[in-house]
Amino acid sequence: MPPKPGVIPLGPLRLGDLMGGAFATVGRYGKQLLGVGAAAYGGALAVVLAAAAIAYSAVADHLDSILALGTDENPRTEDWVPLVVAFGAVAVVGMIAAVLSTALMYTAAPAVLQEAVLGRPVTFSVIWKRAWNRMPAVVGTVLLTGLIVMVPILLVWVAFLAIVIAAVSTDSGGAQPLMIVIGVLGALATAPLATWLWVKFSLAPSAVVFENQGPIAAMRRSSRLVRGDWWRVFGMTLLAGALAGAASYVIQLPFTLLGMFSGMLGSMNLGDDPNPASVVVAVSGYVLSLLVGQLISQMVVATFPPLVAGLLYVDRRIRTENLGPVLAEAAAVPPQYTA
Repeated sequence: MPPKPGVIPLGPLRLGDLMGGAFATVGRYGKQLLGVGAAAYGGALAVVLAAAAIAYSAVADHLDSILALGTDENPRTEDWVPLVVAFGAVAVVGMIAAVLSTALMYTAAPAVLQEAVLGRPVTFSVIWKRAWNRMPAVVGTVLLTGLIVMVPILLVWVAFLAIVIAAVSTDSGGAQPLMIVIGVLGALATAPLATWLWVKFSLAPSAVVFENQGPIAAMRRSSRLVRGDWWRVFGMTLLAGALAGAASYVIQLPFTLLGMFSGMLGSMNLGDDPNPASVVVAVSGYVLSLLVGQLISQMVVATFPPLVAGLLYVDRRIRTENLGPVLAEAAAVPPQYTA
């Protein structure tokens, strides 16, 4: 039997070893992972709330003007345009904050695995420093992978739009069936290719952290490691995502029910013609409950699949590069941490 100094045996991993290792990592290093998640997503939420407060203070007068309109009145352009701009700005800030916080979690998971596989203790500050240092490379890796995956889909849909425009311009009676057929064929043609590319580069974030690789080098590394074992990596990754999705739903459900109960209690005090401030107060409990549930569930979704991907990376290196003896030797060496 291979040695097991940490959360996995240092030999070829089976399904139980992969999933058990991910759960064991969460159990042993939960404080570090949850600490990084709370800091990342809590900071992102604070940034979004601050952006929303600034946007509201800038367009409050325009919002009041629109809310005061009667049923037969139309909003003025100088009132609704600033609202659209403010909403778009908050949406962009929220998207950037979500991408950065998720990338930080995708970096923290393999950073924790570096010690979990060897059975070493590690502190929150060490994980935070490693994750923060490697986060730009992980962001670049994720964005490049997303762009590569989207290329075949975009090409097919451009061709689809060209065919649709040609069919409509000729005023053909079969234009609508043609659009449906081309759309179905485009989805069938691009989905397998996009999935294949996504799995091919799925181990790249782990290579960024474990080997200090850049985005392009990490994607090449992932491609070599996945070669010959694509279906197994695909199945394990899909299973990890399904487990995380189910856990996310279970976590959000009580918060959703609590929010609905709070919203019902708040709406009971509203009159026949409530003002906007009363409506906001009435639904604030519901919105707050949903935000808390979403925050906790997102930490689960952003933690478990990267842990499984990191263990798949270790497994592929054990199988193809005989990494097990190297890890066993490293496990016997005391860790050297720098502040």
